[in-house]
Amino acid sequence: MQAKPAPPAAATPASAPHAATATLLAALAIAALPALTTPLTAQTAARLEADPPSLVLERGETATLVVQVLDSEGRLVNEAVRIAGARRALSLEGAAAGPRAVAGAGAPGAAAAAAPATPGRTETTVTALEVGEWEIIVTTVRPGPGGRPLQLTVPVVVEWPPVVRIEVAADGPVFAGSTVTHRAAALHADGTRRPDAEFIWRTSDAARARVDEFGHVTGLVPGAVRVEATFQGVTGVLDGAVREFTGASLEIVGGADGGAVRTGDVQTFTAVVRDAGGEPIADVPVEWSHSYVPAPGVIAPAAPGQMAAGKIVADVPGEFTVVARSGSLRATHGFEAVPREVVRSIEILGRGHLQRVYSTDFWVFEGVDGRDYALVGSKQSDGHGFVFDVTDPDNVIKTDSVQVDARSVNDIKVSPDGRYASLTREGASNRRNGVVILDLADPAHPVIAAEYTEGLTGGVHNAFPTNDYLFALANGDKYVILDVRDIYNPKYVSEYDHPDSRVHDVWVHDGIAYSAEWGTGLVVVDVGNGRWGGTIENPVFVSSYAVPTGATHAAFPYYSESAGKFYVFIGDEILTRRGMAWEGIGPDYRQKDDPETGRGGYPRASWGYIQVIDFDDPANPKMVARYEVSEFGTHNIWVEDDILFQAYYEGGMRLVDVSGELMGNLYTQGREISVYKAFDPVGFIPNSPGAWSVMPHKGLVWFADINSGLWAMRFAGSL
Repeated sequence: MQAKPAPPAAATPASAPHAATATLLAALAIAALPALTTPLTAQTAARLEADPPSLVLERGETATLVVQVLDSEGRLVNEAVRIAGARRALSLEGAAAGPRAVAGAGAPGAAAAAAPATPGRTETTVTALEVGEWEIIVTTVRPGPGGRPLQLTVPVVVEWPPVVRIEVAADGPVFAGSTVTHRAAALHADGTRRPDAEFIWRTSDAARARVDEFGHVTGLVPGAVRVEATFQGVTGVLDGAVREFTGASLEIVGGADGGAVRTGDVQTFTAVVRDAGGEPIADVPVEWSHSYVPAPGVIAPAAPGQMAAGKIVADVPGEFTVVARSGSLRATHGFEAVPREVVRSIEILGRGHLQRVYSTDFWVFEGVDGRDYALVGSKQSDGHGFVFDVTDPDNVIKTDSVQVDARSVNDIKVSPDGRYASLTREGASNRRNGVVILDLADPAHPVIAAEYTEGLTGGVHNAFPTNDYLFALANGDKYVILDVRDIYNPKYVSEYDHPDSRVHDVWVHDGIAYSAEWGTGLVVVDVGNGRWGGTIENPVFVSSYAVPTGATHAAFPYYSESAGKFYVFIGDEILTRRGMAWEGIGPDYRQKDDPETGRGGYPRASWGYIQVIDFDDPANPKMVARYEVSEFGTHNIWVEDDILFQAYYEGGMRLVDVSGELMGNLYTQGREISVYKAFDPVGFIPNSPGAWSVMPHKGLVWFADINSGLWAMRFAGSL
């Protein structure tokens, strides 16, 4: 498909981006230019031109955008430009020509360095990734007329490709007197599904079966019938029949073995339909519902519990009645739900104070010398990471610091054997970021063993160390696997780059890598488990799972012995509340530091929640539960001994009971054990909680707060 031009946009001097543009330019893609080989001409850049002046693309389609720098007489000027786009929506790759080298800014898909083309002319390949209206912003590196860079906006509209077929499926057979949900999928030519398609439903014989606007088909009279779903002029069909209902009795079996159940406990019921001879009838559809009478003193909420496919969880105390219907038959089962009562008091033991920098990730571990330590990263600290001896949590002692060439030390993790630590960074002065490996032979005074930058120059935000291998994220685009058996000589082994996806975090469990990849969601790769043929040298894709928010930031795999299930906890990171009733405080709702002291500012305002995925069958994962606290946003995750240790940014450090099977919103079920918000009057931003990470260690709870450093906590009364 050819790119479709629209009316041209004028080039104007650049000024401070307005809020919408600032949000759009999440990543700066700088056209990397060759080194200066010829002197600048006497020409002065007067305007920018783009060909085409705008783009209309289908998702997945690629087009070439040509940008020219011209003087007042329309001649090419040998001038460098920067090209930026909406990182999640547009991929920008290509060649640029100009008078001097400008290093890339670390955005996936940035225009890459290449052999010079015509001076003053830049070609960029634009690939459409996400439907919507977007902008590409082009600016000159040097000032133009009036002392400010020239700027050109190229509108980009990304549309859905046409739907070519509709597939219709049913949840089960249709019996006379029963209702069965039918589902339709609208598919593009490449097999991808159109989200949020609204179908027109009908049946071939309304006297035999009727269907509502949601695809619920009710059988009326036995006989053949066709169900049709239409979207954008394309129709899919499912041929079937209404079967005669011969059920004579209905019984509910399962659930708790008598007595009351706690809120949050999941019960599973089965409905058995029998014919007149007492024989069970297979495949008979059953409709489930429930009713509720509140406990004394409880005002019934709109949804006191949740029920789906025979499973029910009570959110609040009271009397519940489970109802099953099939044809003209009806059966009930009652039970009482009582408060979960898992709240425990928590108290402060000690602090590792860090009020002059923003604290980031941390790791608590037992060193090879038998003592306990914590490594803490930071922002706005000239590339420092800090070392604390935490053997006595009542007396946390800073023993040392490690400085690297960086703007931010983002992530710090320690290998399971305590032999080395990985330190990731962004903003190195030479733009060769990469990962730093620390030798922990003397844990109180780590030394840099090696820096690995090959293929990792765009900024490394996270890494995951095992005893022998290190998984390092490169430029938000892929993860590179390094052999670190010799930490002074790390070696490249392999890498995994999921197509058209941005990766933020990775966690490796039992030879499987679980990576958090923003809009793509969770990506699962065999990196040595072998079940899907993967090895550390040859990673093999297993499956992916997209979550509703499209902001997958972290993932934590966990086998629950109490539930007999394998869950993956997925966390969002959405650093804006724009458009919500509570948007935050301050200009543009961002932190603003005191220009004189460098400290202070406005608390962040975030949004998002934890999504719990049942991953027992990796080929068929399904979301079963969530942990959502209103007005706050999630960050890093840890799950151990049936407790979710959750950093919830301004919502503080939160501990949640995740024992047993999980279903519904854990927040409303009384599963919260403890919450602590780090209000520190002398913090970097005073009295502004901002939990970055939480983890348990030797019976204690440790967390790093953005504005106040390291905290040690324990349950009240514990030793």
